[in-house]
Amino acid sequence: MNMRTLVIAMAVTGVVVAASYGGFRLGMNRGTSMAGATAPAADPAHGANGVDTPDSRKVLYWHDPMVPAQKFDKPGKSPFMDMQLVPVYADGDSDTGTVSISARMQQNLGVRTAEVSTGAMTQKLDVVGSIAYNERDVAVVTARTAGFVESLYVRAPLDPVRKGQPLAELYAPEWIAAQEEYLSVRRMQGQGLDVVLAAARQRMLLAGMSEDQVRVVETAGKANPRFTLAAPIGGVISELGVREGMTVAVGSILFKINGLSSVWAYAEIAETRVAQIRPGHRVVVHALAAPGRLYQGRVAAILPEVNAATRTLRARIEVANADGSLTPGMFANIDFAAPAKAAVLTVPSEAVIHTGQRKVVFVETEPGKYQPVDVDIGAEAHGQTEIRKGLTAGQKVVISGQFLIDSESSLKATATRMSEPPDAPPAQRQHGTGK
Repeated sequence: MNMRTLVIAMAVTGVVVAASYGGFRLGMNRGTSMAGATAPAADPAHGANGVDTPDSRKVLYWHDPMVPAQKFDKPGKSPFMDMQLVPVYADGDSDTGTVSISARMQQNLGVRTAEVSTGAMTQKLDVVGSIAYNERDVAVVTARTAGFVESLYVRAPLDPVRKGQPLAELYAPEWIAAQEEYLSVRRMQGQGLDVVLAAARQRMLLAGMSEDQVRVVETAGKANPRFTLAAPIGGVISELGVREGMTVAVGSILFKINGLSSVWAYAEIAETRVAQIRPGHRVVVHALAAPGRLYQGRVAAILPEVNAATRTLRARIEVANADGSLTPGMFANIDFAAPAKAAVLTVPSEAVIHTGQRKVVFVETEPGKYQPVDVDIGAEAHGQTEIRKGLTAGQKVVISGQFLIDSESSLKATATRMSEPPDAPPAQRQHGTGK
């Protein structure tokens, strides 16, 4: 490149730069003049610092929701948090507990509502339990006279027995004298012996012999020092108190038999739910050892004892067990189905905020405005909660995002209390729990 070409290139570059700078300055001057000609003057009738919102609501001031007591006269960034200041409007009802949320903020928070409805509610309670013997279906076999156990037909506890099945054979020397006396009187001849014969027969019964054993002596016509003990009911041997060759005394407990035609199921019910259960209540039992089978039962009693560790009460349920498939010690699931309550107000359970002392729901008074309302709740089932007081049918309650609304409402109420001096000192109240 020669010297002449270099000079021409530098001259062209200078002209382009000068033209670009001149155009930039001309555009800036025109923009400034147009902005000055169209900018409106601050109007005191509008919001603070002459600012109106897109929906023409008057702005009172701006604040940081995390520090609501501090007010600012113009928008900007919060000095406390890394966020923009939020406007407070003249119709925001900040002193009444109502929270106003714009449509955009509702979408960001995911606020959803549901209507308060009226309908039937079926309470359902599912608990776990265990199977036990029916203590009312028990028979005890004792020795009605002193004797010796010569034969034992049931040798181990929990052996199954049938009604009338032989259990043991005893030798009873004390019965021989009573039997021989009766047979001697019956062989005697003469008048007036009927009374004596009846007395001899009664003496055998008083010695401990049963009617069947006395009839055997009458039929055979000879004394029988041995007798057989039979099972009075069917079931299992829950206690075995005798062995072959033992000597037994009068009143000794030889066998204890538990029937299995019906069993008890003990259900553990939380003390907060026990008011829903009454004696006679019908239940359905699902045994884990018999999947797919349903056993019908009814509540026999609510035992008056609370488990201090689990805070539960036990319900005793009588369950039919004709085939003996339910065995004591099994675990079971027990379903309580209460009669349906008709015409009650219900809301989704997630709409209710439990504060410890209060139950609160947020009601949509108008689009974008929410008011906290104290409610009295009842039963809860299938994701619905009964409302006894505080709401009416058709109202809309918040079911999603209500915790953020509750936080905003609490902050506003706190700011109001801080800005207004109390008229009188609050009453002192003490709370406690008892047992």
